[in-house]
Amino acid sequence: MKRNILNSIILAVAVTSLFSCRPKKEIVKAPAVTENAPIADKKSENLATLKSKDLDFNTLSLKGKAQLNVDGQENGVTLNVRMKKNETIWFNITALGGALEVARGIITPDSLFLMNRQQRSVLKKPFSYIYDYTNKQVNFGWLQSILTGNTIKEFMIEKSNLKQENGVWMLTGTEQNLAYSVLFNTLLKSAELNLNDAAEAQALKVNYDKYTPLNNGLFPLDLKINSAVNNKKISIAVEFIKTDVNVPVEFPFTIPKGFDIIR
Repeated sequence: MKRNILNSIILAVAVTSLFSCRPKKEIVKAPAVTENAPIADKKSENLATLKSKDLDFNTLSLKGKAQLNVDGQENGVTLNVRMKKNETIWFNITALGGALEVARGIITPDSLFLMNRQQRSVLKKPFSYIYDYTNKQVNFGWLQSILTGNTIKEFMIEKSNLKQENGVWMLTGTEQNLAYSVLFNTLLKSAELNLNDAAEAQALKVNYDKYTPLNNGLFPLDLKINSAVNNKKISIAVEFIKTDVNVPVEFPFTIPKGFDIIR
């Protein structure tokens, strides 16, 4: 059962949002690579420049469609995600064009609740439960950054390696057993994130594309997540087609009568 739970957690933790009617979104094209572009001499200045491109928000409401592949079994789902910065990530997953809810969950910095409609159960655990499947350094802020394409503050430090390769920034480093790398595009936004813990046979790769203007920043409309834990592989490709920032959000979560609560 834990593995089934993990699938949904990673989907929530690693993913975010989508719709059926597709409004046209402005895509900001990344400038061409300029090999000889001037750069600041100090690493701290360059790190600050990259961090300055993070999307600022109080709340986000996201919706869209995704292709979820779990060990070779692929399904199309609709995903809604709502976030309150540094406090709550809420999501629900539906099938059949949104007619059938499959799962619903809430993640906070200290807890998680996951409702599995098919199994008629609700998982109620502390946030640390995800450490059964991820590196113990992962925290709520990491999940928030992964879903929005923002930088992870624990990586944006002096001891990380930061250099330009082929005209774009590459950030790399290790922390205990975790190796990380972030490739930035010419918009100075994340294009690819890699997290690897060889000792625990855990790997996560996230690709970002099609950045669109949002709240004086940029948000990735295309998100691809690939996760491997031991021999379990999960991938999801998300295309955001509805993005609202700083709007009122609610996080409905009621446990239906007759559902088992797993603590």
